[in-house]
Amino acid sequence: MTASNAIAVFDLGKTNSKLFVFDTDGSVLSETRTKPLWAEYEGFRVLDDKALYEWMKISLARAVEGHSVGHVIFSGHGCTFALVEQDHLVHPILDYEQEPPPSLAGRIDLSIPPFLETYSPKLPLGFNYGRHMLWLEAVRPEALNRADAVLSYPQFWSWKFSGRKVSEVSYIGCHSHLWAPLLGDFSSLVDSRGWREKMPDFEKAGAALGRWEGASEEGAALSVVVHNGVHDSNSALYYYRSVGFENFTLVSTGTWVVIFNSACPLDALDEHRDMLANVTVDGRPAPTIRFMGGREYDIASGGWSKPISLEALSRVIAKGVFALPSFAPGGPMQGFEGRFVGPEVEGEERAAVALLYVVLMTSLALDLIRSENAIVIDGGLVKTGLFAEILAQLRPEQPVFTSPTAEGSAFGAAALVLDTLGQKPFANETRQVAPAELFGLEAYRDAWKAMAEIDEPEATQPRKEFHA
Repeated sequence: MTASNAIAVFDLGKTNSKLFVFDTDGSVLSETRTKPLWAEYEGFRVLDDKALYEWMKISLARAVEGHSVGHVIFSGHGCTFALVEQDHLVHPILDYEQEPPPSLAGRIDLSIPPFLETYSPKLPLGFNYGRHMLWLEAVRPEALNRADAVLSYPQFWSWKFSGRKVSEVSYIGCHSHLWAPLLGDFSSLVDSRGWREKMPDFEKAGAALGRWEGASEEGAALSVVVHNGVHDSNSALYYYRSVGFENFTLVSTGTWVVIFNSACPLDALDEHRDMLANVTVDGRPAPTIRFMGGREYDIASGGWSKPISLEALSRVIAKGVFALPSFAPGGPMQGFEGRFVGPEVEGEERAAVALLYVVLMTSLALDLIRSENAIVIDGGLVKTGLFAEILAQLRPEQPVFTSPTAEGSAFGAAALVLDTLGQKPFANETRQVAPAELFGLEAYRDAWKAMAEIDEPEATQPRKEFHA
């Protein structure tokens, strides 16, 4: 190991924040994690950034001491921004899962550019973070006025550790309403609100920005090169491309299931189905569809965290128990209320129904984004067991691969840093999964589609409450 080149990757999700330490040969040396804390602040729910920052500094210092880490980079979940003035926040960072008051929402939404400009659909809550910027501007205009920089979430942490304020295209272009992907420039919203001057200059994801000068718990001086951060799902996309996948569909799973298919034409994207164009780290439009699959699984399964057996899946298929969309906002089935149909089930059987639901939603999304190529599945849902195998049974014409890491966003961030060092240690370690052999699965899918009214979604209806 070249001691000064070990890499710390902070993979900052909505539910979990993790630190991975990579050797320069691509192996993972250590992993630690925490849960972000959220607090109420003057009518908003906001991130406790100070608590997270303390954990990050302590964890990074320990990684430097334990593994001679010399580089750090940040991979972050979408939808989140920070308003910064000089060396401090001018307003706490908003939780994207909150809706502007109805009295403001309609007025705010009038400012949103058309879909064909941004390829960013109008979504609830703060799933488009430009919408939350408009909300904050309406009720806290002094915060926008005072801010000298609007930083995307990974760039907020790059700045906290390096002192340098920059922008990065994969995050700015992540369903924010702030980017026009066909122009490769900010959208009309940015210019109409006078925000362009607050957007720092762009640097590529992975570019070295400066150094973090810290101290160990014993007081020894530490120095680490800080690299520009990246949007987490786009980081995963970069990783799989870097190990040789070209014409493929990526199913990146966590709190969100985010599906990229570069073979899908942009004119096939339906704004009412939570379809959009993300932007790759090199600035190219990336046709995408998504839903909150991890969140929906947690809700629908009652928080089940153990593997699910084939026997449990077979039983609920035979009983005719279904979960119908949707158990969280957004996604391709907006306007529906999540519910169970059929005999009541608990425990593993309820979790089996939830798993089938998430697989069926994934397969629906793959149909909508015209996926006919190889499928690569990455992230937390792989760990539920059988997710990939069930999907492979439903899509027999497409090879389905899974990664042994299930942490493509962290691996992609590490690969971006290693690229700057002239190193490419990662190899394609995915494996093709064998389809499950669940009797009656295809008939179950067809019945689910009929009950869910897949052919005629109520995308234009007002958002209903959802429940388990």
